[in-house]
Amino acid sequence: MLAFATIGSAALYLLFIWLLSAAGAAWMADRKGYTERVGLLFGLVLSLIGFIIVLLLPGRPGSVWKLEGAFPNPGARRPLGIPALGPATGADTPEATGPALPDPTDAPPPSDTPAPPPSDTSAVSPPPSDTSPAPPPDGDAQAPS
Repeated sequence: MLAFATIGSAALYLLFIWLLSAAGAAWMADRKGYTERVGLLFGLVLSLIGFIIVLLLPGRPGSVWKLEGAFPNPGARRPLGIPALGPATGADTPEATGPALPDPTDAPPPSDTPAPPPSDTSAVSPPPSDTSPAPPPDGDAQAPS
């Protein structure tokens, strides 16, 4: 019997190596300051040898490779001023503010004056006034006459 869909395990492993080397070379080229296309080209055309070539490329000045090192460190980049050892606890730590958040020291202090009444009061009916005297708290007090 003739089987057309059988490619074998070795071909499947070679396909995985080819795809992973292309993705790894693109990621490595991006970290070294080159475009991802350079790494993708080397990885797709030359497979594992292309990944090794991208690994041997020098890192450009100012690239992530030069600033952080060869492999990413999750603790190196902390957004919003969060310390590297965990969340900030205590009153002496500054409050974290981001670019979209206003600085709390620049905000004007809240005013204690009440808000002005609305200008159009004809649509709003006034609350009913209660002019009846309050009932006495106990039975001993006399009601006003």
